[in-house]
Amino acid sequence: MIKNQPLVFKHQAAKGKPENIIHKDSYCPFCDVKNLQNIIDQQEDRIWLVNKFRTLEDTFQTVLIESSNHNGGPSVYSVEQNRQVFSFAFNCWQRLINSGKYRSVIMYKNFGPQYGGSFAHPHFQIVGLDNYDVYQNIKHENLNGKICFENEDVSINISTQPIIGFLEVNVRISSISAVKFLADAVQKIIYYVLNDYNNGRCHSYNLFFYQMDDGIYCKIVPRFPTSPYFVGYKIPQVHDEKWLDRIAGDLSKLLSSIQ
Repeated sequence: MIKNQPLVFKHQAAKGKPENIIHKDSYCPFCDVKNLQNIIDQQEDRIWLVNKFRTLEDTFQTVLIESSNHNGGPSVYSVEQNRQVFSFAFNCWQRLINSGKYRSVIMYKNFGPQYGGSFAHPHFQIVGLDNYDVYQNIKHENLNGKICFENEDVSINISTQPIIGFLEVNVRISSISAVKFLADAVQKIIYYVLNDYNNGRCHSYNLFFYQMDDGIYCKIVPRFPTSPYFVGYKIPQVHDEKWLDRIAGDLSKLLSSIQ
């Protein structure tokens, strides 16, 4: 397969798909639990199901509904609920990987008006790609950088070679058994992104997950309108060293309570 071939979007499959990011009072299919179909697994109010609107060719698209709370998410969950959501999501992700049906399986989460999606209700997406090896596009240098916190369970850094920029925070655990530490760290970083980063002007983010040879990573990316340098030239940008040091210091203080 030629590197970076685009995935093909099926416009007809998206026909009739609802939206409640901009139109906040619109119908939410994730709240309408009694009419959900093709449920794969369920744990209390956490539901993993086949995506009704499968818009990408040569993929198996699934959605994981995190909670019955339409306005939920890591920034408002208790520590225990957030750990349960991440544990369930990681188990579902691993199950799809273990099926052996796909060349690669990706998991990611969207939040906010600029994340690039349709539904406000908190959810993950887990997608099996028939022919695409996503790891041909991701290098270790994209997941490494300036360390801002580290202990025996979790390591956290700010990318100095980001995929898109400006700020990308990477959380690494050695195995899925340490997922609760990743969940705690991500929860605190999301709080920082939504309340303190860029003077509180960030209202959207993405979470991306990777299984690498040295562990499992979550990349937290605050979302703004994408830089024209990246859109037109694939050139990422990163904060200068002084500003990176300041952010690393802020995160180090915030993350010091992880245990």
